[in-house]
Amino acid sequence: MSRLALCVLVLSGVVTSIGTAADELEGVYVEARTCQVYTGPCFANGESGHAGKQAVLGWHISQGAFAGVDLAGQSVVLVVKASHTLGFRGFANAHTVRGMLLMDEKTDDATRAALTEFVLTQTGCDAAQIIDTRFDDVQVQLDPVDVTGSIEVGKEVHITARKARPGDCICSNESAYYPPLVQLTGSAPGVTIEGDVTARPLGTRWSIPDSRTAYLGRFVIADGATQVAIR
Repeated sequence: MSRLALCVLVLSGVVTSIGTAADELEGVYVEARTCQVYTGPCFANGESGHAGKQAVLGWHISQGAFAGVDLAGQSVVLVVKASHTLGFRGFANAHTVRGMLLMDEKTDDATRAALTEFVLTQTGCDAAQIIDTRFDDVQVQLDPVDVTGSIEVGKEVHITARKARPGDCICSNESAYYPPLVQLTGSAPGVTIEGDVTARPLGTRWSIPDSRTAYLGRFVIADGATQVAIR
């Protein structure tokens, strides 16, 4: 079985699982960055050092609470800009990283504080690295049947992605080369179909259409547990 097929089976099995314990927080995740993640060493080595310094991470929480606050139905997005390629060790490769948080404009102060803590816990970043938080209509979605996903935030983020397919291979040596930037219960590498991000506070704007730069996945976190970025 190919590595791609195995990743897709893992994601499908997790996304379609029925029910979780009441003390668990669960949801779906979409990620896109400015380097290829479903690729081979030849492409990855060519991009290392100059690409992959930007990424967008989106979570939608379907049920559960964090920091004592019910977050069911909430979505949150983090746009990051790093000094180095976000590679095998994710944010640990970054040396320096700055982030912009995007939350729904209808959230109250308690929800905003809990979402911020959730993102910091998941990424391993600290509050000082988040230089701005903005509020808009935030949508993060993942279709578990087709394994397609999207992130939509006002004029800042427009991402649509699908799982990678055998036809996306170029050198016939592709795999999920870099892992997702956060720990997930299940994931599959994907293709960013439309990918436009504008983050003025970070001084960055990028477009990555038709690129093998995405991850689609799901997270399930036990009450009180911590999951941090790949280190």
